[in-house]
Amino acid sequence: MNIEDAQLAVDSWIKEHGVRYFNELTNMAQLTEEVGEVARIIARRYGEQSEKESDKNKDLGEELADVVFVVLCLANQTGINLQEAFDKKLDLKTNRDHDRHHNNKKLK
Repeated sequence: MNIEDAQLAVDSWIKEHGVRYFNELTNMAQLTEEVGEVARIIARRYGEQSEKESDKNKDLGEELADVVFVVLCLANQTGINLQEAFDKKLDLKTNRDHDRHHNNKKLK
């Protein structure tokens, strides 16, 4: 599924299962919460913090999908075509950073 289709799927889900979109500030708070859940898993599973027993069954993919869902909600309700924005960003990064990382001695 491409990003445009994902935006349409989220919009359909909101219309069918939700009452309406939460307002933008509420969704921003939701996004922050979901990113925090991703950070917790990463810090404990891949970082130096010990993983609590209650966190061992947490699904990183599910938490990342929660982040994507809220980002798609924000894009929909603010009129952003995220596919176009992402394609533009990828082109910009490709042109700007083409040699940058290859020449970074820290990455060798």
